[in-house]
Amino acid sequence: MSLKKKIILGFLVSAFIITLLSVFLYLNFVEIKKETAFLELTDTIRSKSLQLRRHEKNYFLYAPVKADEESKSIYTYLKELDDILNNMAPSSMDRTAFLKTLVREYREQFSKIEKLMGTAIVESERLKVSSPAYSKISRLIESNFLDKPLEDVNYLQGAFSLQFDHNLISCLKELETEINALRKTGENILTSSKELDKTARGKVDSFIQMSRIAILVFFPLFLIVGFGTISFIISNVAKRLKLITNLIEKTGKGDFSHTSEPAYKWGNDEVGQIIRKFNDMEELLSQREKELLRSKKLSAIGLLASGVAHELNNPLNNIYTTAQRLMKKSGDQMPLSIKNGLDDIFSQTLRVKGIVGDLLEFARGREPHLMAVELRSFISGAYKHLGNTISTDNVRFSQELHPDEIVMYADPEQLEQVFINLFANAVDAMSGEGDLTVKADEEDNLVRIRVSDSGKGMSRETLEKIFEPFYTTKDKGTGLGLAIVYNIIEKHHGQIRVESEEGKGTTFIIELPKTAQG
Repeated sequence: MSLKKKIILGFLVSAFIITLLSVFLYLNFVEIKKETAFLELTDTIRSKSLQLRRHEKNYFLYAPVKADEESKSIYTYLKELDDILNNMAPSSMDRTAFLKTLVREYREQFSKIEKLMGTAIVESERLKVSSPAYSKISRLIESNFLDKPLEDVNYLQGAFSLQFDHNLISCLKELETEINALRKTGENILTSSKELDKTARGKVDSFIQMSRIAILVFFPLFLIVGFGTISFIISNVAKRLKLITNLIEKTGKGDFSHTSEPAYKWGNDEVGQIIRKFNDMEELLSQREKELLRSKKLSAIGLLASGVAHELNNPLNNIYTTAQRLMKKSGDQMPLSIKNGLDDIFSQTLRVKGIVGDLLEFARGREPHLMAVELRSFISGAYKHLGNTISTDNVRFSQELHPDEIVMYADPEQLEQVFINLFANAVDAMSGEGDLTVKADEEDNLVRIRVSDSGKGMSRETLEKIFEPFYTTKDKGTGLGLAIVYNIIEKHHGQIRVESEEGKGTTFIIELPKTAQG
């Protein structure tokens, strides 16, 4: 995973935690708002319940003087309580149903008390007519109808000998019962409103506590994840930068060995890519360094070879000329032993002259004179020229060119020398019998040529030294052929490399520009 993706992932995780916290707090806030609104309603219910009880007490205490005024207030508060309870959200109905029942019962009980009070007043008026003594104290007795009805009953029964079944006595006793029931219901209303208010406050406190806990949990978690991610990325980057620094220092010291890519369970990142690029670059630098060393070595050997060749050329010519003269003057009269010695001198001189010629060719290394070359016919011509010097009767030669006709710019003489040397090495590697194949492909401005044989192949040690001057695996040979080939390809701004395995043949791969290079 790239560093960019790791940073984005860390940000997304932190953002997810913050979003989760925000959503939770928002939902909690909505609930708190709902419960706060409900709390306001419960507080209003409790307040109106208290007002209801106050007017209830005034109604009983000051009746019948203020009965109508207090009765209106009681009905007003009952209606307000009904409105509030009916407008509450459905989710809270289960908590307010009991309170609504109590309010309904209270209204019914209060209405019944008013009716009983009216009946008691009527019976009192009747008693006034039949009892002048009662008429004198009726106002005092009537003032206690709602406050202490049982005391009025006891007084009326004792002072006026009213029977148990007298209408006024029965009415006052029933009034006592209903007043107690009303007071009990009023107390229940007040208690229920307090419990409802307490429950609402408890829920608000619960939601607030949940919000506090969420903040205490999620915010430190966000900090831990955020700082943990940042620390991980910084540590990760620092380690990789140190790795890159060591890699650069190693490369600067000339060590072009491959560096293993760091293995991380999160996968590869930019540093791994940089290391791969560095390894590719180091491979290229290593190759360039080898090529530079080879060029310097070839230049030094070429300079030495040029001097040696020039120094040897004149003595060899003298030896060769002298041997020719002696053979001509002596004719048939020369003893056989001397004749054989002169033949040996003559042949060895020719061999040494050939070596000196190779040295001069290697040392000279002239710049190529480019001209158009049609590759198929040119390769065929080079192979025919090879047949003039070594036997190719048992060699199966073939060409594969794509496209069929490839025209490129090269020095014909030097390029012919390249193919003749490669073909000669191939025939020698196959001991004069096998398959020799030339394949060529044209790619944009590049021509890639593969010369393959079915010979004995080469070892790894041989492959590393194959283009070095004077290195040869043959019993006879100067070891300059492939060095000359390498120089020619290099002067054509091309490349040559070899692939081989012991017992499986050898392939030389040549890459040359199709057109002239500046």
